[in-house]
Amino acid sequence: MNTLANRLITVLVSAVLLLGLPLAGVALKGYPVAQYLEFPPLTQYVEHADFSWPLFAAGAIVLAAILLPFVLYDLRNRPYAIEEETSASTYPWWGWLGLLGGAVTWVLAWSRFSWFAPLQGHTFSPLWLAYILVVNAWTFKRTGKCMLRDRPRYLLMLFVCSAAFWWFFEYLNRFVQNWHYVGTGTMSRMEYFIYATLPFSTVLPAVLGTYELLASWPRAGASLNHYVPIIIGHPRKWAAAGLWIAGIGLLGTGVWPDLLFPLLWLSPLFIITCVQTLTGRETLFSELHHGRWRRIYLLAISALVCGLFWEMWNHWSLAQWEYTVPYVGEFKIFKMPVLGYAGYLPFGLECGVIADSLVNGSWEGTSVSDNTCKGGGDTEPVN
Repeated sequence: MNTLANRLITVLVSAVLLLGLPLAGVALKGYPVAQYLEFPPLTQYVEHADFSWPLFAAGAIVLAAILLPFVLYDLRNRPYAIEEETSASTYPWWGWLGLLGGAVTWVLAWSRFSWFAPLQGHTFSPLWLAYILVVNAWTFKRTGKCMLRDRPRYLLMLFVCSAAFWWFFEYLNRFVQNWHYVGTGTMSRMEYFIYATLPFSTVLPAVLGTYELLASWPRAGASLNHYVPIIIGHPRKWAAAGLWIAGIGLLGTGVWPDLLFPLLWLSPLFIITCVQTLTGRETLFSELHHGRWRRIYLLAISALVCGLFWEMWNHWSLAQWEYTVPYVGEFKIFKMPVLGYAGYLPFGLECGVIADSLVNGSWEGTSVSDNTCKGGGDTEPVN
């Protein structure tokens, strides 16, 4: 059983490593540490490499090699014999409020009405609050349950944890500078902190709300609960080795930002799960021992869905971010290079891991229901 002590150890050790290792790397290299601690982060001190066709092609091939087996297996073995559930409830009034509020805010975000000018740069949080209302309402309509209605304290904790969670990624981005915000130069430190923390707090509720919605379809990824089992002997030894490798990689992000920038998205996942294994906790990957990949698959897809909305709403908004990604920075969908969307896949897993680590609840406690999240996976796939 996961104890409070194990949870605290996981959080503290992971936080120390994520905060300290990149900074130690730049210090060992002799770079000025102060520029990496600038707040708000305004200085652009990383010079990125130009686009590279060979590396772009290699990245696309590697990504396809990882993803296609899952997608093809799910399409070929989808259990059509599972009976889709009918609506368990009517669409709630607060869901309609979310749709209306989201539509109005969307128009305001992409327009430039003079009377709205003082608030023009602050539409991102209302957009995502509306999104969270809508996905919770849709889940409630399908299953009769959702986080907002049945676990409001859990949802509130997700907002709090989400703000701290994304500030970690903002810190790690200082060492690779793959994105930067436009129009923040006139803000004071306190203004920047407040105005950034509000939208950061919506990340986990949005991704996990999307996960619950996708999981409410029994057929969604159901065949992946009968996929290839991953059985690892001596898991703690492998976790110790993985922790060293991830730690060294994170140490090097500030020294070789162009080469190691993908570790911004991978190292936190490896570090946290390795620490969980070393402290005797179950991890997101524990069910792979039985070939159950559905949860991982749906978390990755959930973050990708949210990522498409993030990038779309960012593109024509007044307050926005821009990307400077080395080697693969061309062929953009909105402002994000197409291969950059791959980062959302491990990010979805990190959202799940963080929610489990920081919020007092097991994975069963965070799922929509035993029937909606597990029913599809417990049915043998139809070939």
